[in-house]
Amino acid sequence: MYFDELKLGRTDDTEAEKKSVKKILETERLFLREMTMGDYEALNAVLGDPDIMQHYPYSFDEERVRAWIERNMNRYHDNGFGLWAVCLKESGEMIGDCGLTLQNIEGEMLPEIGYHIRKDQQRKGYAKEAAAAVRDWAFANTEYPALYSYCKYTNEGSFKTAESIGMHFEKEYPDEANKITHVSVIRREDMEN
Repeated sequence: MYFDELKLGRTDDTEAEKKSVKKILETERLFLREMTMGDYEALNAVLGDPDIMQHYPYSFDEERVRAWIERNMNRYHDNGFGLWAVCLKESGEMIGDCGLTLQNIEGEMLPEIGYHIRKDQQRKGYAKEAAAAVRDWAFANTEYPALYSYCKYTNEGSFKTAESIGMHFEKEYPDEANKITHVSVIRREDMEN
């Protein structure tokens, strides 16, 4: 379900972006909304941070961050979901992204909950709060029987966040990008018990 549209009003937003963006979810401390190109600086502070992205197969420069935003804007149109901007309710400040995407997990396109939170906002429960809201949204708004989270096997923080929202270890498999990919899953019936 979509919430009211928000006014952005940052000086770097285009006129079209200033008009409105869709607010998708709201939690106790956060709201998740669609990203726009006006989010470049905020997202670059996350994806451009080598500590945060140390488990990712490549580093992010301006072109890759802008492509990330564009890819998610296309996902909103094509799939009805994507990675959304994670914003603090109190200030409206974007501190990361979280959402649902279709990812190639061992040769199969599966719905994956992904998340990235800016370093100074980590260890405050924001990734867990956002990911739990996305989990609930996905089971309420899609017919997927299961949701996944995948990451490099050394990315303990990521799979611990997945476990914190009820996911459990599914498998690990070798792959070119991660050497070994760790997969967590939660099934629809897990939520019903």
